[in-house]
Amino acid sequence: MADELKGELCPICGTKNLILAEEEMDIPYFGMTYIFAMNCSNCKFHKADVEAAEQKAPCKYTLNIDSEKDMHVRVIKSSLATVKVPYIGSIEPGPASNGYITNIEGVLNRIKEQVESMKDDEDKEVVDKARKLAKKINRIIWGSEKAKLIIEDPGGNSAIISDKAVVEKLKVK
Repeated sequence: MADELKGELCPICGTKNLILAEEEMDIPYFGMTYIFAMNCSNCKFHKADVEAAEQKAPCKYTLNIDSEKDMHVRVIKSSLATVKVPYIGSIEPGPASNGYITNIEGVLNRIKEQVESMKDDEDKEVVDKARKLAKKINRIIWGSEKAKLIIEDPGGNSAIISDKAVVEKLKVK
C-alpha cells in the first residue's frame, strides 16, 4: 500500500493539487525497492522514480531480444538510467526523465512514441525515417526481428530481470 501526501504545492503550477506517493515493493531477483511519484491533478505534472533499498554499484545490463516471449521480461529503470536500443533509439536521463517498472514491450512502446512524434515533422525524410523505425519496432515486438536492449545506470537502481541478461559494472566517467 502506498503512503500518500495530498494537497502539496505543485512546483509547476503553484496550486496545492500535488500528490506525493511512496511505495515499497519487493521485486524478485532485485530486492526491496522504493517507488516515488508526484502527480498534479491541476496541470498534469508527473515525476516518478525507483530506488533500490540497498546501495548498488553502477551497472550495465544488456539483453538480446530474439523472440516475442522476451516482451514479458521485467525492466526496472531509474531516472538516472540511459536506455538504448542500437539502430533504433534511446531514452536519455535528464530533469524530465522518469523511473519506472515495466517490461521490454513497455520500453519499446515508449521509444515508439518518441519515434511517432517525428511523423509530424515537415521534413519528408524525417517522416519516412520515423515510419520505418516504427515498423521495425513493431516487428521486434511481434518477434519477427531481433534487437538489443542496453540499460546503463550510474546509480545502480536499474535492472533487466532475466537469465539471458548480461550484467556488467558500468565504468562511470
